[in-house]
Amino acid sequence: MAAVTAGPGQCVVWFGEPLARERKALAAAGWQLRAIPPGRGRDGIGLRAGDTVVGMLDLREADAAAAGHAAQLAGEYRHLPFLAIIPRRLAQAPALAPLLAQCRRHFTRAPDTEALIAAVTELAGPPAPQSTGGLDALVGRSPAMLATIAAIRKFAPIDLPTLITGQTGTGKEVAARALHDLSPRAGRVFAPLNCGAIPDNLVQSELFGHERGAFTGATARRTGLFEAAHGGTVFLDEIGDLPLDAQTNLLRVLQEGTIERVGSHQPVETDVRVIAATHVDLEQAIAAGRFRADLYYRLNVLRLRMPPVADRGEDIVLLAQHFLDRFRQLHATRARGFSAGARRAMAAFDWPGNVRELLNRVQRAAVVAESELISAGELELPEAGPAPGGRGLDRARIDAERDMLLGCLRDSGYNVSQAARRLGVSRMTVYRLCRKHQLPVTQLRRTGGRGH
Repeated sequence: MAAVTAGPGQCVVWFGEPLARERKALAAAGWQLRAIPPGRGRDGIGLRAGDTVVGMLDLREADAAAAGHAAQLAGEYRHLPFLAIIPRRLAQAPALAPLLAQCRRHFTRAPDTEALIAAVTELAGPPAPQSTGGLDALVGRSPAMLATIAAIRKFAPIDLPTLITGQTGTGKEVAARALHDLSPRAGRVFAPLNCGAIPDNLVQSELFGHERGAFTGATARRTGLFEAAHGGTVFLDEIGDLPLDAQTNLLRVLQEGTIERVGSHQPVETDVRVIAATHVDLEQAIAAGRFRADLYYRLNVLRLRMPPVADRGEDIVLLAQHFLDRFRQLHATRARGFSAGARRAMAAFDWPGNVRELLNRVQRAAVVAESELISAGELELPEAGPAPGGRGLDRARIDAERDMLLGCLRDSGYNVSQAARRLGVSRMTVYRLCRKHQLPVTQLRRTGGRGH
């Protein structure tokens, strides 16, 4: 099957059927996917010059005959580094011997997603340098967040208006910066404005500028946001609060690429990408007469939804540790992590203020913490009971195992092979333990452990 992307990058040619979580994880990590389903020929793969390409042979659902056919097909790509997912019942199949000899590494059972991406990345070697930009600030590996990161990677190179929706505090401005940082406009201005924070009588001047004498107090010409951001990106947060007259002028910018300063009728050309964000339902605002329908359709070309923290499950503790580690870099505090009770309390809480509330609670707790592990009480959260079927002793053992694993990874610079040797286990065991304890080793390696 064919796929079209914006330009050369990292590509996996997958012989077989990747799982949904593998598709999401590879997309979020920046890998394009060329899948060849069982029985399909090689036509339509469409590899491009400059791509960093890895072959992946997936035989998890194959029988011996299918394995032989897939190996023959994959053999046509002998110039690629290859990795194979082989179930134990097929690992010794004679038809696979030539291909396995070609593979630098192969799995003898289905890998977890973190191990898969780590192996693909290691096989490919260092890819062509590319900025991850604001994506580094989007901490998380829950399905909801992986889908969001993959969407940002898709939308960023496309120079079209984008509407970001989501509850207050979900990180809409962080996502907007990531869109800008990964776009062709990355080297130019990123100009944010909270439309709800500007008095109505000053919004036009703030956005489009004004001429001298345009109104009382206008003693000199002023350049507005759109002129100042020429060539870059304008981010309009809380676009639903924009007054109707300013909405009309914003529509002109999107339709014609020109602005008029207050007090002037001379159009000025401006080249910006507009990213808008809102926590309100704009369709309801249109029905109530508070928002222009034509402006909504112009803004809503690409749409990105930021998930609430309550939908991000395992990300909550990852985010909390990320905020704590960042706080520790700037301030002296005894706290270095969270108790088991605190982690349960964070997982059970609804987080109406989303990421912003989580950040504030972690910073406050880091200041008042009396020990190295922050408690639920110091987070001002109600205590949550132990997980069903679990005992306090079991929880303590699991926490100790996680702390030992994380410490070993840190000491080995997040090199899985070195960590495995230190622990006296296999690399696959390290990957399994990382998944068990929600430690995304690929992300940790890239960020140097920030977030844990």
